Amino acid sequence: MTMAKIRRLCTLLLRLLAFGATLSATVVMATSHETVSLFAVSFEAKYSDTPAFKYFVIANAIVSIYGFFVLFLPSESLLWRLVVALDLIFTLLLTSSISAALAVAQVGKKGNSAAGWLPICGQVPKYCDQATGALASGFLSIFCFFSIPSIPS
Repeated sequence: MTMAKIRRLCTLLLRLLAFGATLSATVVMATSHETVSLFAVSFEAKYSDTPAFKYFVIANAIVSIYGFFVLFLPSESLLWRLVVALDLIFTLLLTSSISAALAVAQVGKKGNSAAGWLPICGQVPKYCDQATGALASGFLSIFCFFSIPSIPS
């Protein structure tokens, strides 16, 4: 097997892994919700209550769609020059979305005593565990996108 074929295979595997990671981050975060009752008062925690989590879901969905279409792009296509630029743009989009979601997740886990915000993860652990899983998958997708350009085709 030639070195060019090995590079193409590694790039394909990284793209598949990035697609899977962004898709799973989207699905896991979009399905995260939990309803609990405290002192006869019921409340629901769901991703759509937080703009940063909505941004995370939308960004990962967009990059998932992009990643899916790039998988079917022929290696001889001239569009690969555009793909290099789009990879960078979508990596930045993923990075900004995970940063925003991570900030909100930190407040949900630890609270903010200066602002008087209490942590909620003790009351809705399933919701927090799903958000943590989605964020971990998001980090994996960023790692994959950072690794793709380092392997020349």
